[in-house]
Amino acid sequence: MYGFCPLASGSKGNSLYLGTSSVRILIDAGLTLKGLKARLDAISVDLSTIDAIFITHEHVDHMRALDSLATRLDIPIFANAETAKVLCKQVKYRPSFRIFSTNEPFSFGDLQVYPFNVQHDTVDPVMFTIQTPKHKIGICTDLGFPTSSVQQHLQNCDLLYLESNHEPSMVHASSRPHTYKKRVLSRQGHLSNEQCGSLLKALQHPRLQQVYLAHLSAECNHPDSAIKHATAHLPECVSLTIALQDSVSRAFAF
Repeated sequence: MYGFCPLASGSKGNSLYLGTSSVRILIDAGLTLKGLKARLDAISVDLSTIDAIFITHEHVDHMRALDSLATRLDIPIFANAETAKVLCKQVKYRPSFRIFSTNEPFSFGDLQVYPFNVQHDTVDPVMFTIQTPKHKIGICTDLGFPTSSVQQHLQNCDLLYLESNHEPSMVHASSRPHTYKKRVLSRQGHLSNEQCGSLLKALQHPRLQQVYLAHLSAECNHPDSAIKHATAHLPECVSLTIALQDSVSRAFAF
């Protein structure tokens, strides 16, 4: 498949597929190996054809399959040095790492990749912009605050995959413990629907084609609320899609 497709998005596991005529990659592998294989099968992609996996940070919902992948398939794992060190402590079998530097671009096949720093409660979290031969893709979830640097990196994307995690009022009203609420609402936590909408306003430009709203909380958000905040800042010509947790989302074909 040539294109971009969210395989899973949310606290139970995150993984994205990107395929061009040159390479096939995953961004994060937060499902079980069985689950990851099933989602790829759903878009007619064989797991054995994946050329690399890019890891954003070490939380389990982004790296759950790494141990199984390391033992069964020799797939290169791209991560920065600090994240790789932590991952080595979390898995039984050391993956085949390819180390990149945060805020320094690198090439992989026909992709130009820029890993940029975000604010999250991990050792050195990154998100990515990826330039394919025809499209610039911006991937940005798991951050508590969209800094000016984040906004700069996400400018002029044809496709945006952005976090719209929660409604603050629903977080406060939830049964979650105080420590969870404090973390999610902090600058090291997750973006709210309103923050996502404000970020979209800053990133809107004539070539933007597709926006995915990602990492929605099952308990502290509702898709209608996320869509409401996003559509307030998007023209009708931009396709808006909720990235799903329990099934493959609609793909963006190249």
